[in-house]
Amino acid sequence: MSTAPGYQSPTVTVSTGLPKRGIGAAVLIVPVVTGDDDRARVVPNPFLDAEAVGEIEVALKALGAKGGSDQTSRLVIPALPVASVLAVGLGKSRDEWSGDAIRRAAGVAARALSGVEHVVTTLSELDVAATVEGLILGAYRFTDYRSTKTAPKEPGLAKITVLSTAKGAKADAVRGTDVATAVATARDLVNTPPSHLFPDEFAKRARALGESVGLQVEVLDEKALEKGGYGGIVGVGKGSTRPPRLVRLTHKGGKGRKPKKVALVGKGITFDTGGISIKPAANMHHMTSDMGGAAAVIATVVLAAKQGLPIDVVATVPMAENMPSASAQRPGDVLTQYGGITVEVLNTDAEGRLILADAIVRACEDGPDYLIETSTLTGAQTVALGARTPGVMGNDEFRDRVAALSQAVGENGWAMPLPDELKDDLKSTVADLANVSGSRYAGMLVAGVYLREFVAEGVQWAHIDVAAPAYNTGGPWGYTGKGGTGVPTRTMFAVLEDIAKNG
Repeated sequence: MSTAPGYQSPTVTVSTGLPKRGIGAAVLIVPVVTGDDDRARVVPNPFLDAEAVGEIEVALKALGAKGGSDQTSRLVIPALPVASVLAVGLGKSRDEWSGDAIRRAAGVAARALSGVEHVVTTLSELDVAATVEGLILGAYRFTDYRSTKTAPKEPGLAKITVLSTAKGAKADAVRGTDVATAVATARDLVNTPPSHLFPDEFAKRARALGESVGLQVEVLDEKALEKGGYGGIVGVGKGSTRPPRLVRLTHKGGKGRKPKKVALVGKGITFDTGGISIKPAANMHHMTSDMGGAAAVIATVVLAAKQGLPIDVVATVPMAENMPSASAQRPGDVLTQYGGITVEVLNTDAEGRLILADAIVRACEDGPDYLIETSTLTGAQTVALGARTPGVMGNDEFRDRVAALSQAVGENGWAMPLPDELKDDLKSTVADLANVSGSRYAGMLVAGVYLREFVAEGVQWAHIDVAAPAYNTGGPWGYTGKGGTGVPTRTMFAVLEDIAKNG
């Protein structure tokens, strides 16, 4: 197990020509499409001569390959100085493909080449950054807690050579590596079992990641949280023997008299039993992912520092374990959120919004221009949008901006409304608010309405519900394996880049 903070990605190099030496054991990844004659055709590139292209296409014809999306074919091509060629399909021939189509093809290729240490690819001539991201994330695997009995016998991907004639290819490769490393770091945190990732340990890992890139780090322990009036975080953490934390990570990248400032907030429930309102036993182990929002936020602010974004970014990350015990909060208890709003806790399994409300109020004290909050918040997200589509709520203009950028990077966030009438469902007979509605409908939107109550006036705010998208319980697809996905790290980073560029 590596002691260095963060995921250790393969080495990535850029070449303007097919290397002739030292790649005998490498596999060459070549994109192919379905031509007008319904046969697989190699996507034109300057790295393969006519002889090599002809051999590849003859071999594909012999296999009956058509170049369909996500299809792969492993070939031996004597004209090339590599062990083998992997043809990966992009579908019907066209003039250009989206970045996520390239990223997905690279991920499919990486998964098909499990056990290969070195890959070379011409896919990068279409999009360097997307190719690097797809290869690293497709090759990702989490083996930290496997013994020699079940650990993979074959090595993982260690070296990637991307072929590109594009100007700025090296910078794009660095960016792609940094982005993929951030996503993989978030995946590692989500995949770490709750026996080994509890609030104090999570805070220590966040500190190590932050300090490794020069972030300012502040950690509040349970005594500081109690003294500071963080009633939501303290209340949720009361049932566990492992007390809560609040971590603050600050990137000072802004220049000028009044740089743009962005607040990030992520839900860090290291395990969620539901508390006294205990969850059913079936699939409760998936709640190891209930800190997926926090993992993505930590990875994103670290990535912002590595990429040197010229804006200020402050991540406020509440961490707690939601357990049932004699000291746990009860349904019917009233707590006081940070900032003074009182809340009747009708359901202790609606705990994420309680810790997030504290963090949102604290984040708004910094006077941010924008606030992005993300969380594995509601099962209703899965009911409404399925396993791969995050729900995006908030101020209409900023919500739509975030959703559009999410779709552009392939994380596919979808804008959702926050109807004002839903606030009536959160009325309490004894406190300012109740933490849940009495209705079974619109659960994702009700949670968003609850969080909206704690956002300071004038702050552009977006809430991203990734209850299902943060953790893949099904089979692998594209560049996404089982377990933690790292969603919505790439969405948040895309928003930060957009703010840095356009304000």
